[in-house]
Amino acid sequence: MDILKKTLEKIEKIDYALSEKTQKRLDNLTKPQGSLGRLEELAGKIVDITGNENPSIKNKVVFTMAGDHGITEEGISAYPKEVTPQMIYNFIRGGAGINVLARHAGARIVVVDMGVAEELKIKNEKLKIKKINYGTKNMANGPAMSKSEAIRSIEAGIEVFEEELPNGIDIVGTGDMGIGNTTPSSAISSIITERPVTDMTGRGTGIDQRALSNKITLIEKAISVNKPDAKDAIDVLSKVGGFEIGGLAGVVLAAASRRIPVVIDGFISGAAALIAYQLEPKVKDYMIAAHCSVERGHRIILNYLGLKPLLDFDLRLGEGTGAALAMTVIEAGIKILAEMATFQSAAVSEKIDKHSDELVKG
Repeated sequence: MDILKKTLEKIEKIDYALSEKTQKRLDNLTKPQGSLGRLEELAGKIVDITGNENPSIKNKVVFTMAGDHGITEEGISAYPKEVTPQMIYNFIRGGAGINVLARHAGARIVVVDMGVAEELKIKNEKLKIKKINYGTKNMANGPAMSKSEAIRSIEAGIEVFEEELPNGIDIVGTGDMGIGNTTPSSAISSIITERPVTDMTGRGTGIDQRALSNKITLIEKAISVNKPDAKDAIDVLSKVGGFEIGGLAGVVLAAASRRIPVVIDGFISGAAALIAYQLEPKVKDYMIAAHCSVERGHRIILNYLGLKPLLDFDLRLGEGTGAALAMTVIEAGIKILAEMATFQSAAVSEKIDKHSDELVKG
């Protein structure tokens, strides 16, 4: 608990001291004011988060955290749990969606075993082992994990971040892998947002209507059996969560404690963001929503957190794919701020104020 407590204590409220100066700088670039829309907004946000008026996001890192879930024995996924370790091997070999998009974004991937249900038969510098247990328990019958395991999962996420920090981190993306993990994510988000389970539950990897109905029933049962306290993030995580979700919450908290922007991927990352937000509301201002997932509950999570997604591409893969893609857009905003000429430096005439017949910045 000491690691978590110390991390929470280090998270500061953003002071926005550079906001006015950044806005004046953006307004003086060779364009009509505000004409680059959210790219300008992103540039200002990165300046505010980092406290650096000339920020760089050269070092991009996506943390893809993996864990298995006991609830899969109830038939809530279209894929068997064996796919979780198989996909980790795919990540390491570089053949997954996140590998392709991370390469495209110039980001490196850190894959973390938070609770895969078997021993991984591979050693690789890209893979970190922080296994809390061999998958969670079936939350329909009782708590998914103990409270100590829940705390440990969050702290493991913090540790992974801190271990990677010496290699350079300018921006973080969150990603997940875990067959069945939309089920605990639906439970977490339903509890914290106080929305019905039916509003928060989608088809995950592509289950049919019968399986979806079963999934909703099981989530409602898990909430009824465990009675998690919506105001206690540790209680929620321990009763209906997942080890990788806890780990991602830890990454969010660690990034905020270091004034590093964190790009939230899809639905599972959104559930982790809710856990982090419940632990320390100030983290919200360090988050950037990469996209809005096809999973129906994701938009509700984003609205609850007050985050506007950058992309709406009907993505639902997870892994950190949306976060990697969004990093390219965020980097574009930073380059606008850093590389675009001003009216004066480019010798471009400024907007004419018709009332005074004087040139003014436009």
